[in-house]
Amino acid sequence: MSDHGHHVEQTVGPKIIAVSAVHPRVRTIQIERPEDEDTTFVAATAKGLGITIKHFAKNLFLPLRKLTTRAKTGAAVAEKRRNDIETVQYPEEKVVYPERFRGLHRLMLRDDGAVRCVACMCCPTVCPAHCITIVPEESDSKSIEKRPAIFEIDELRCVVCGLCVEACPCDAIRMDTGEHAHPVEDRANAIETKESMMARGIKSIAKQGGEGPNWQSTAKNPQR
Repeated sequence: MSDHGHHVEQTVGPKIIAVSAVHPRVRTIQIERPEDEDTTFVAATAKGLGITIKHFAKNLFLPLRKLTTRAKTGAAVAEKRRNDIETVQYPEEKVVYPERFRGLHRLMLRDDGAVRCVACMCCPTVCPAHCITIVPEESDSKSIEKRPAIFEIDELRCVVCGLCVEACPCDAIRMDTGEHAHPVEDRANAIETKESMMARGIKSIAKQGGEGPNWQSTAKNPQR
C-alpha cells in the first residue's frame, strides 16, 4: 500500500491508513473503537453483585459449620454464635491463644520482695531488637553487687523471641504471663517499667547462681 509516493508498511499495532509526503513519521492511523458491551460496566457490576448475593445467602441459609472446623480459626469452641462466617465476634468472643503464647514480661522477686535481677546486662546484650534498657546501681545487700535502678522494655520493639529469658542466669525475667500487650495511644505508654513488671512477678524458688559447677553429679545423686 502506498500514498503520496510512500509505501505504507503494516506492522503490529494500529492500522496505518496514510503517510505524510513531507515526513514519513507523520502517519494517519485508524482508531478501533471498542464494542458497546466492552465500554459499559453493567455486566461486570451484575456479576459482582451476583457473587455478593451468593455469599450472603450461603452464610444466611446454609447449615452451621462444625465446631471442630470453627475452632481452627482460633475462636472459642464453647460460644453460642455459630455460622459459616469465620469472623471472630470480638469482644463477645475472643481468640484462644496457643499454649506456647508467651505474653508480657515480668520480673521475679526475692523472698524480701526485691527484684531478683542483678543487672548483669545479659538480656540487653542478647536482645536482637535492642528493646531492653538497664541502668545498674550498687545494691544495699552484701551478697549482691548490683541491681537495676532502671529496667525498661519497649514492647513495640520487642519481637517476643524469649532470648532474654534464656540468657538470664538467675531466673529474674520471664515471659509466661499469657497477657497480651495493652493498646496505647502514645508510644511512651508501651514501655514496661521495672515497677510494672515487678507487679506481675512472683517469688522465685530458683537458686541464685544455679547448682554450681557440680550440678550434674548433684542431680544424679540428690543425697550428696
